[in-house]
Amino acid sequence: YSGAPTLSETYEYAKTVLSLIVRHKNPLGKILIIGGGIANFTDVAATFTGIQKALKEFREEFLENKVDIWVRRAGPNYQEGLKNMRRTALELGLPIHLYGPETHITAVVPLALGLRSPSDYPEFDSGVENRGLVAATKPLTPEEESAIKNAEAEQKTSEPTAPSSTEGHSIVNMTPETRCIVYGLQTVAVQGMLDFDFMCQRKKPSVAAMVFPFSGNHYSKLYWGTDETLIPVYTTIQEAVAKHSDASVMVNFASFRSVYETVVDTLQYSDQIKTIAIIAEGVPESQTRLIIKQANDKKVGLIGPAT
Repeated sequence: YSGAPTLSETYEYAKTVLSLIVRHKNPLGKILIIGGGIANFTDVAATFTGIQKALKEFREEFLENKVDIWVRRAGPNYQEGLKNMRRTALELGLPIHLYGPETHITAVVPLALGLRSPSDYPEFDSGVENRGLVAATKPLTPEEESAIKNAEAEQKTSEPTAPSSTEGHSIVNMTPETRCIVYGLQTVAVQGMLDFDFMCQRKKPSVAAMVFPFSGNHYSKLYWGTDETLIPVYTTIQEAVAKHSDASVMVNFASFRSVYETVVDTLQYSDQIKTIAIIAEGVPESQTRLIIKQANDKKVGLIGPAT
């Protein structure tokens, strides 16, 4: 399936596939492969919910037919989706093997067929004690509160990281240590950035914080590999810049209606923010010219606007 199907659509699709699997018995057993690439917009957890619902209806037939389930998936909310699949399989007593983006999409096929050793391909949650857990928004535990306090203390004592630059080239040269502030509560985009960071074996996320002026300061719970991590969300650019001196890039998701004001606000901190990436399309040419002029005056590099 593709195109971000609804739960009901995925459920009906899965029921059809599962009914075909159990229609005829095979003494050797059967294999169900749920394979997919790295989705751009499809919420993996949401679509897996439809599959889980169908699996519950076919539990007895799957056990009778000795069906072995192999899953490889990545994309938005893939961690939550894989965790929920693990929980469902444990509840139903069904054998399941789970892989995320760390395993190549085609590897799951020879693994399922027994042509490769599973010991060479660690499963999604093999290294953590979180099988059967469901990731969900919930009140912070004492351990999470402690982690927040420790992180804030570390930020206060950390030295500013000087951005890498080349003479005559105003855009920061990105390094494994480059960090950014994201303007807008863009949790899907930020999660994608964190997933890429983790696969590239960065030591810490490239996103230091988000700015969202329409709610109070809070933390957004995302994933760093299979572990949960908390990204701070501030109401002002000023506070985000002040609390994250290692951030030298601003990724601006403001709409074309407000992007000019937010870029001008960011340019006030040109001593720290050296590159601004503007995602918006349809920014008026007159505003784009003003942005370029002011950025050049402050020696800040621009990426965008998109049009």
